[in-house]
Amino acid sequence: MTTLFRPVGLQELSLIWDSGMREFPPRLPHQPIFYPVANVGYATQIARDWNTKDEGSGFAGYVTQFAIPDSYLKKFEPHTVGSSSHVEYWIPAEQLSAFNTSLQGAISVDSAYFGDGFKGYVSRSSICRGKEVVSQFVTLSKTWDYSRTDFVCEVSTNRKAVFLNFLFWAQFDFTPLGIKMAWRDAVIQRIKEAWDFSHIEIPLPSL
Repeated sequence: MTTLFRPVGLQELSLIWDSGMREFPPRLPHQPIFYPVANVGYATQIARDWNTKDEGSGFAGYVTQFAIPDSYLKKFEPHTVGSSSHVEYWIPAEQLSAFNTSLQGAISVDSAYFGDGFKGYVSRSSICRGKEVVSQFVTLSKTWDYSRTDFVCEVSTNRKAVFLNFLFWAQFDFTPLGIKMAWRDAVIQRIKEAWDFSHIEIPLPSL
């Protein structure tokens, strides 16, 4: 079994979520090749230095990790592009479905990086509806203050937004908005507890 990595933007991770974290989405017409990479350092470099500056990536770079059998991966030659650590595989778009079928277990998110233009995944329901990423967290923080039940329901109802925005919330300094670091960390912990309480099958990204 080989562990591979892929840096993705917000939209691609959103589609991966829709698959239950089991599949990478089909390539677009101008994307004939799917490029997983061989090491986390290379994936991190792309996610941090490229995706965070790219509007098409939502100004976000997420490092995903997944496992694939050696017996399947040997069909593809590794390619070194640039330095010796820049090793990637070139999977033709028409073979991505078979590649997805070969994945062992779920795709996980190892880390995330965000640019100044990041607005997050905008919720489409409940009290966080239409709010950008910072406002969502402020709303969740206030919800905990007046109703623990509503807080848990909000996390469960908006699980996709919570998943996609979680690592940003854990990094962002909300102090100018009146939320001290200690309270931010407490709300993050309560989000994790609400996630577990709701028995959501996909785990939150690890901090």
